[in-house]
Amino acid sequence: MLQKVLQEIVDSGFTGVQLRVHDEMGEWVGSAGVGRLGESAEPPTDGHCRIGSNTKTFIATLVLQLVAEGRIGLDTPADDYLSAFGLDRRITVRMLLQHTQQEVPEPHAHAYYRYEEEDGRQTTVDVTRQNPSWISGGGDMISTTRDLHTFISALMRGKLVPAPLLAEMRKPHPKAGYGLGVFVQETERGGTIITHNGGITGHAALMYNTPDGSKTLTAALNYVDDAAMSLAEPFQKATQMLVREVFC
Repeated sequence: MLQKVLQEIVDSGFTGVQLRVHDEMGEWVGSAGVGRLGESAEPPTDGHCRIGSNTKTFIATLVLQLVAEGRIGLDTPADDYLSAFGLDRRITVRMLLQHTQQEVPEPHAHAYYRYEEEDGRQTTVDVTRQNPSWISGGGDMISTTRDLHTFISALMRGKLVPAPLLAEMRKPHPKAGYGLGVFVQETERGGTIITHNGGITGHAALMYNTPDGSKTLTAALNYVDDAAMSLAEPFQKATQMLVREVFC
């Protein structure tokens, strides 16, 4: 069934997708589509991917480890630690959490961007190799579905930060639904999942986990991006299909 969902995602316009699911029955790994336009090979099932805003979850975890060591205070002005930037003293470390680069190592799927030339021609270019440091902490990391699983599973099982800080991390802001580096969402059946997704120019990464770390869904998608964000709606539908299939 999961393989059918992957094919539906590709049919909706994505170049390729790779998925990894861990639950009480073990591990399931699959891919669909192509890793590179003009070729027939599917995306590598453990290929590297730019994980976009999932970088924020890693940063939040590292900061909370420093909090656990007593080196940083969650509600301390960020200016105490970043004085060179002249930050407003009202901005705390917690506020920052709630809210550069290398060639991608092989193996990996390719990412694309489509734009219109002055003469009206549509041109598609390979943007796999790029420097996204302009987006700072929101998009600089490269990972794999396996490593994302290892990270989010260990985090939710309490192996990376102490239990009181993990509880703070999973406490969503009442308006945004955002904790410290993660979102807290309700499933269609009333369950809870901890998640963060990210995307950056032709690459996207998904990371979903039950609060106890017993079931995870990690995925990487490659696609042809464009200024009109043509795949924004298919992306939302793709994530909903995957979450429904795995967690509901």
